[in-house]
Amino acid sequence: MKPFDYARADTVEAAVAGGGRFIAGGTNLLDLMKLQVETPEKLVDISRLDLNRIEERDDGGLTIGALVPNSDLAADPRVIERYEVLSRALLAGASGQLRNKATTGGNLLQRTRCYYFYDTAAACNKREPGSGCDAIGGFNRIHAILGTSEQCIATHPGDMPVAMRALDATIVTQKADGDKRRVPIGDFYRLPGDTPQIENVLEPGELITHVELPAPVANARHLYRKVRDRASYAFALVSVAGVVAVEDGRIAHAALAFGGLAHLPWRNPAVEQALVGQQPGTAAFEAAADALVEGARGFGHNNFKIPLVRRTLIASLRDLTGEASA
Repeated sequence: MKPFDYARADTVEAAVAGGGRFIAGGTNLLDLMKLQVETPEKLVDISRLDLNRIEERDDGGLTIGALVPNSDLAADPRVIERYEVLSRALLAGASGQLRNKATTGGNLLQRTRCYYFYDTAAACNKREPGSGCDAIGGFNRIHAILGTSEQCIATHPGDMPVAMRALDATIVTQKADGDKRRVPIGDFYRLPGDTPQIENVLEPGELITHVELPAPVANARHLYRKVRDRASYAFALVSVAGVVAVEDGRIAHAALAFGGLAHLPWRNPAVEQALVGQQPGTAAFEAAADALVEGARGFGHNNFKIPLVRRTLIASLRDLTGEASA
């Protein structure tokens, strides 16, 4: 690990004015620093800021501080009751020890687990722009099948952000100049394009302070299904976060987000449009799966993800609609 300066911020204003990289739990950043994938010259410790509370909103939703640990968020009775998909996603991610340290804001910013990104001897446009992408044509079993570019086929590794994408969360930030902004999670992440090193819309020195969840959808079922190589502490090959409501025998609401498929938590309106207004059953589920994989592209070792995500989505929709035998 290369030498770096360290400062501790006592207020949000001091944190954003201080320059450097923010660190709280450090469950991802410290690993990257040890491998010299990232070499920040200064760390600003924000772990003591007053951003560790979960509060009620007037609209029936919740405001979640950026420093709320993943374990606390997953266990909060309001989250379990109103946003079961989020609690399930958090419990599906990492180990109990890591969830105790990992924060809400840090989880949103977790970086890819692409082997070539972590290997400083490999070509990686995300780590070193312009160097190439060894994952294309290399061993790419965990890599993306949607939203890729010729520059990068890495996937976003998170579970929590996938659930928050299905819940239409809003990310609240404070900039270095003191201005605050609210960014819908659907606008927060970026596809790789020609600049895979730019993963989100945060500006230098901009700090995530809170996440807002809107009021829950009435009478909806929640599900988080994660397909992985082993049952514990493994990143998703494919994951589905679903919130679905059925009224009078037809699907009235469908919000579906996917992990393990793209550079960001993936959500395609065409998938939900294929479901809303339809009777739950094989025809509607197959149409939604077709919409999801339209344009999907495998790169050899990850070709299996295309049929896998179709089967995973259909199985998830059967559970979400109560059509287990459809």
